[in-house]
Amino acid sequence: MSIARALKTPDELRIAGLVSTERLDEVRAVAERYAIAITPTVLSLVDPADPADPIARQFVPDVAELVTVPEERADPIGDAAHSPVKGIVHRYPDRVLLKAVHVCPVYCRFCFRREMVGPQGDGMLSPAELAAAFDYIRNHSEIWEVILTGGDPLVLSPRRLAEIMRGLAEIDHVKIVRFHTRVPVVDPGHIDDALIAALKQARKTVYIALHANHPREMTAEARAACARLVDAGFPMVSQTVLLRGVNDDPNVLGDLMKAFVETRVKPYYLHHPDLAPGTGHFRLDIEEGQRIVASLRGTISGLCQPTYVLDIPGGHGKADIGRSAITGDDGCYSVSDFRGNAHQYPPR
Repeated sequence: MSIARALKTPDELRIAGLVSTERLDEVRAVAERYAIAITPTVLSLVDPADPADPIARQFVPDVAELVTVPEERADPIGDAAHSPVKGIVHRYPDRVLLKAVHVCPVYCRFCFRREMVGPQGDGMLSPAELAAAFDYIRNHSEIWEVILTGGDPLVLSPRRLAEIMRGLAEIDHVKIVRFHTRVPVVDPGHIDDALIAALKQARKTVYIALHANHPREMTAEARAACARLVDAGFPMVSQTVLLRGVNDDPNVLGDLMKAFVETRVKPYYLHHPDLAPGTGHFRLDIEEGQRIVASLRGTISGLCQPTYVLDIPGGHGKADIGRSAITGDDGCYSVSDFRGNAHQYPPR
């Protein structure tokens, strides 16, 4: 089915063939709590004949989202604990998050900010709130990098993006501006000359962090959108969430990492799923994740290796949770290869 705009209601999902009539009431119950949006690009990637389709699993609501467990949190990575003014998260000394907008072109069913984004979320920063955020950045000379996230900052109009970039241009100690986005894969046509011109307004070094979770997302159109950004001078890195039923297979994950590298996107973070409400059906245990990540080493190029990280609940930051390949005992080391075989190595 071809559509001209994003699907945002359970009835639209049913008409598009993504939800059966039998499931409609369940999906409506989920929609009362969490936002829905599926772009025409994403819809075109879904295989309706596959009940376990990894694209649909990421975006089509599931009644499992209404099942919560005690360890889940509305703010699983602790943004609020490090938010001195609205729109700013200052967790690490040299960088801040700037959450200028809380809407997205699509809504991931595993989103760790699912309680904050969408039409029912925190909306867009007002001019006064954005000015206060800039004042905070200006008054903290240790801030070297500003990371625009949210929400997806690239849903903003070129005019709004240019305003933000010009505001950052006036702050000398900010050297790096990073955008976290799904737009190149879920709405690649949005990456046009006007948007690229807006990103250049700051005269800062701009990085684009692309979020994608399955190799089918890296379509020819998505790769062309990334090429427009890279050719315009913006280095790109990747962010992926390790998700049960989507990419918890070494071959699938490896193909995704290769697709990134082929597109001139450097694999960066592989996130362990956060403890967001109603996302337990996406989570796998850490040891399983470590085995998957370890299997990539030696089977695909070193250019394709992401760092497996966990955001420690409560706002304590990221930790590298990739299994260590080396252990020491009695003055000797044991080093494991990518097949799991152990080899002895002298202390020096």
